[in-house]
Amino acid sequence: MSLWIKICGMTTPEAVQASLDSRVDAIGFVFAPSVRQLTPAKAADLAAAARGRVLCVAVTRHPTQQVVDEIVAVFKPDLLQTDVADLSALRIPAQLPLLPVFRQLPVGVALPSRILFEGPASGSGQPCDWQLAGQLARQTELILAGGLTASNIRQAIAAAHPFGVDVSSGVEERPGIKSATGIALFVSAARSAPMEEV
Repeated sequence: MSLWIKICGMTTPEAVQASLDSRVDAIGFVFAPSVRQLTPAKAADLAAAARGRVLCVAVTRHPTQQVVDEIVAVFKPDLLQTDVADLSALRIPAQLPLLPVFRQLPVGVALPSRILFEGPASGSGQPCDWQLAGQLARQTELILAGGLTASNIRQAIAAAHPFGVDVSSGVEERPGIKSATGIALFVSAARSAPMEEV
């Protein structure tokens, strides 16, 4: 099984193209407060070239119902990513797949079939607890996020054995602007991690 890879925080056509060139599985568009935040209309324009080629993910955190409704209507995501605690208060179309974000070990919660696990602050470059992620990865398909770079991705994969990985700030030339070279290097490093460690 090959590693699932998402590049998050698209803000330029060049970042989208670099992600497509690297044959990633998904690209993320941020609708939460961030240097990477986009309007649904801007994100829809950026995503146009990628439709049908990779999953276009709407990335939110504590969104209002109005924000979710606009994202669904205008951006038309393939997948909606938000903190697991947000989901109970939101009306989300039944046909829209979800990627719940966990930031700590869940207690008394049935794990969904796939989760994203990251540190306390999204897009900050702070690594999460890889050992804790490894515990969860034995129970569900875990996508590891937070502080990943081309230089630490092999170590992270060996420690956590994730289903997939998600990177944003680790492939940027400056905050909010992706590096095409950085994306290519990260994907190459992630894909070359020994398969027995994945």
